Amino acid sequence: MKRRKSKPPAALESRSFHPWRPHPWHGISTGKKPPSLVNAYIEITPIDGIKYEIDKQTGYLKVDRPQLSSALPPALYGFIPRTYCGKKVGALSGKAKRGDGDPLDICVLSERPITRSEVLVPVRVIGGFRMVDRGEADDKIIAVLDNDPYWTSVKDLSKLPRVLSQRLEHYFLTYKLMPGQSPAQIDEKYGRRSAEAVIRAAMEDYQETFPLSLSNLAQ
Repeated sequence: MKRRKSKPPAALESRSFHPWRPHPWHGISTGKKPPSLVNAYIEITPIDGIKYEIDKQTGYLKVDRPQLSSALPPALYGFIPRTYCGKKVGALSGKAKRGDGDPLDICVLSERPITRSEVLVPVRVIGGFRMVDRGEADDKIIAVLDNDPYWTSVKDLSKLPRVLSQRLEHYFLTYKLMPGQSPAQIDEKYGRRSAEAVIRAAMEDYQETFPLSLSNLAQ
């Protein structure tokens, strides 16, 4: 008879950890149940007048530039780990030639203010905005804080209070706008199912682009 492998005690499981700081893009799980429940790594908070972004080589947060307009982000802003906007993401947009070569952007709504960045936030996906920047797909996934009773009834972007949707839309139309320039365009506002399709495509793009990263994480 084959012996069943005994499950390690809970105390031992809780001692499992990374001996070094994992890279936020490549070393952290996409989430507990992607594409519906994912992790969001936060780069910018609604009080930041500076645009921070992940340094792809080191994994540390770096200063990119001051926010170009006077508007501040209306939600937490970051990316979904182990995603990549490549050919498959670009193919979902009728106007883009390719993805933008970055991890997939995500905005997170929280009823209670979260005022620090470089945090990992478990979220539930509800929709997104399809945008194209210089011929490249630049989708913005919209999500709410998971296990937050305030958002229990919001299952889809269409159920989000209109004022919140308008704030998000206005920000992305104007956040790069300078005098004399044309505003950005949102080609489509889509719901949960389409957002999940974009996340799946970004996960597949990641697997094709960084196969060694996934094998190292499995070890």
